[in-house]
Amino acid sequence: MPIAVDIDVMLAKRKMSVGELAERVGITPANLAVLKNGRAKAVRFSTLAALCEVLECQPGDLLRWEAEEAEEAVGPASGSTAGSTVA
Repeated sequence: MPIAVDIDVMLAKRKMSVGELAERVGITPANLAVLKNGRAKAVRFSTLAALCEVLECQPGDLLRWEAEEAEEAVGPASGSTAGSTVA
């Protein structure tokens, strides 16, 4: 997934455990683990706001975009004219 979650980094900077963060944010440790490990499909803004409040950070400190490496990085072969229209 092109969105990486850096909650671990902020936890380390704040010297806070996952359990403490989950309790202070008001979510289960299991749901925090899903988010922390990048397996979440979505995050509510209210949860993101609570994370930022407790960790004293900005959303960009917790989430970042990474380019996908597979197909997009390779692209079509150069010089290929397949599917091109020449006027």
